[in-house]
Amino acid sequence: MKTNNANIYYRDSVGGHLALDLLNTVPIVGGKEVDVFQNDGDVLNWLIENNIKDTDLELTYKQDEMFITARNLREIIRSLIYARKDGKPLQLDGINSFLKQGASYVQLQETDGKLDVIKHREIKSVHQLLAPIAEATVDILTQVNFDMVRKCESTECVLWFYDRTKGHKRRWCSMAICGNRHKVSNFRMRQTN
Repeated sequence: MKTNNANIYYRDSVGGHLALDLLNTVPIVGGKEVDVFQNDGDVLNWLIENNIKDTDLELTYKQDEMFITARNLREIIRSLIYARKDGKPLQLDGINSFLKQGASYVQLQETDGKLDVIKHREIKSVHQLLAPIAEATVDILTQVNFDMVRKCESTECVLWFYDRTKGHKRRWCSMAICGNRHKVSNFRMRQTN
């Protein structure tokens, strides 16, 4: 598989970053946490939607291996994000294990006088398929101002985001959902006082 390295980690999504988008696959729905990954197909669909897996890529793996591995990676990332936010030591063995299993190399490609970095990946295992998410975790832990990595301020929400707004004052996973709920709640409180 060949990808242009024009940073696949940053995206227009609630999380704004691939590693956080994986964390956000356990949202609160109807007051309860709901895991979006219930089977291998759920993970494969998510990987395709997030441009990690090509639709024509054929990969052989055991039943449930994909979703169990994706869930494990998600929990490794979750523990790293929480530890970094809390200023605690990071347990790096899990993420380093994923990174070690990812087989990739970069090459330069010149097109119309412009140099591009092209990453070539060998994908023969589930771990190799999920390696870009592990690499995205390295990116968010080391390459961004971690103060801009935040959990939604709503007490009823568990979603995370990377605040890339101009003023860096983003508070909600979504202004349309959690931000609006907060506004309505404040309005009701003012009306009763």
